[in-house]
Amino acid sequence: MSGVLEGFLVIGVVVAVGVVVGRFGVLPEGATETLSRTAFFVASPALLFVTLLRADVARVLSTGLVVTALAAVAVCLLYIPVGVLRRRPRGETVVGSMASGYLNAGNLGIPIATYALGSAAEIAPSLIFQLAVLTPAYTTLLDVVAARRRGEDPGIGGALLAPLRNPLLLATVAGLLLNVAGVSVPESLLQPVELLADLAVPAMLLAFGLSLAHAQRPGRDDDPVCLGAVIVLKNLVHPFLAWLIGSTFGLEGPALLAVVVSAALPTAQNVFGYAVRFATGVPLARDAALITTVVSVPVLLVVAL
Repeated sequence: MSGVLEGFLVIGVVVAVGVVVGRFGVLPEGATETLSRTAFFVASPALLFVTLLRADVARVLSTGLVVTALAAVAVCLLYIPVGVLRRRPRGETVVGSMASGYLNAGNLGIPIATYALGSAAEIAPSLIFQLAVLTPAYTTLLDVVAARRRGEDPGIGGALLAPLRNPLLLATVAGLLLNVAGVSVPESLLQPVELLADLAVPAMLLAFGLSLAHAQRPGRDDDPVCLGAVIVLKNLVHPFLAWLIGSTFGLEGPALLAVVVSAALPTAQNVFGYAVRFATGVPLARDAALITTVVSVPVLLVVAL
């Protein structure tokens, strides 16, 4: 239980700092976008590269990874009919889908895994799947949607080449390839990359706090059905699917608990950062991250117990 509370305390303090800074106007107008773009183009690629370079690929490629992937993909797909039936913009539907299955595996998942599951390594399958698959896939989709919104038609060729413009995907591929090839990167080269990587999570959390400083009541700027769907999918359906799929694959005991606890984590603030970067679904991403975080506290306490 202490791990759950500590994880929420860590992110809560940083977000609160962002709210205070925003309230007192310490940073100029547009700081939220600046921080989000810095995280997207500089810090997050560095974090992806370092994380995947040092990941234990053999440990990640386990039954837990398969269960994690199936549960996440299923819950992401379940949101799409909601966005379509509510006639929401394509970009917002992509953001809502991502918010439904993209969990806070980094800054919240690690302390919770450490204290509730006994090891930070238990969150690795979720973290790696998101970094290697969900992040590049969703940011590429958002890139294509943003191009069409600007009146550009990337066509099939443009859509296929879109990943090559995605710094997150490029960093993911580079980290994995060097890892698998067993290449040893000199510490003198890794140190500046690690320094930039350390900026990713604080930048996203501060940007999130800044966005809350003058925001309307949660849900006021959203379609309530869409926001409600994200909350139900993330907080309830996702952990249930993880338990169901994990049980079907024969997981039990600590292994099953690990995938369920991971799935019960709230929407990551990364989703908000990507929404700001591509200027779509920002209120939905912001409110989903906030409300699912609050709701996940009792859910995680029950699951962890």
